[in-house]
Amino acid sequence: MNVFEIIKSAYGKVSCETVIDFIIFLPGALLFGGWLLKTSLGRKSLSDSVPRRNNLPAYLPFVPLFIWIGVISLAASITEKLLPDLQDWQEALLDNIILCTGAIAAMAVIIYIARAGFARRLKGFGLNLRTIHKDLPAALLNLLSVWPLITATIILTIYIGKFIWGQDFEIQPHEELELMTAYSQLSVRALIIVTAVAIVPVFEEMLFRGLFQTMLRCVTLKPWLSITIVSGLFALAHADAGHWPALFVLSMCMGYAYEKSGSLLRPIFIHSLFNATSIIVTLYNL
Repeated sequence: MNVFEIIKSAYGKVSCETVIDFIIFLPGALLFGGWLLKTSLGRKSLSDSVPRRNNLPAYLPFVPLFIWIGVISLAASITEKLLPDLQDWQEALLDNIILCTGAIAAMAVIIYIARAGFARRLKGFGLNLRTIHKDLPAALLNLLSVWPLITATIILTIYIGKFIWGQDFEIQPHEELELMTAYSQLSVRALIIVTAVAIVPVFEEMLFRGLFQTMLRCVTLKPWLSITIVSGLFALAHADAGHWPALFVLSMCMGYAYEKSGSLLRPIFIHSLFNATSIIVTLYNL
């Protein structure tokens, strides 16, 4: 059985996304293999990493999280009463507007927290625009090197799912990608792209990497332990359990990139590039 027959048996058909996965599989595998050799199977990969200095209480990361949830819940409740007769595509548009509003409000709180509580303020938090020229290409290489693991995790998840729940098991597309497929209105698709590529990655990386991982690193003093715990939380924060294994692997990559570089821009770029790839494939398959 050749490679594409194996993929077809796992995915049901050889899609554009599958082809892209395996076009970049080999260079990614080479990069990841080189990283393993260079870091003694990862054991020395974070030997020079130090905790980010801050004076924040351990409960503080939950504040912007609850603000985000609260803003979304309140806005959804108000709009449901004021605008009860919207069409489906209008509801999808409004839901994304509310999601963006809540995320932006929470990001404003996180920036205030970072400025007040981190040594070197936002630079100590990892937000320094002068490092973009280094962080963007590094993020691309990080994502490329972890892509084989993500692909393998997806295939393994499908195989296990079919074994447990039967041959009809499939990993469902992300809700935003389903909306993009379901509605052809330009306003919906444009807002989904902005949400998935610009707003959500910045908010989630500020929250999970910038605050939660930093706080856990200060408590445990073990970088890989804090990365692993936060990656578990990151995966669980997403609704579809079928996505959890792949999201956990992606999150481990983003957590490592933050811990290794000290720049929050690097995991933000990894997250944005990953989401952008999914959107491009979805639009191509429409």
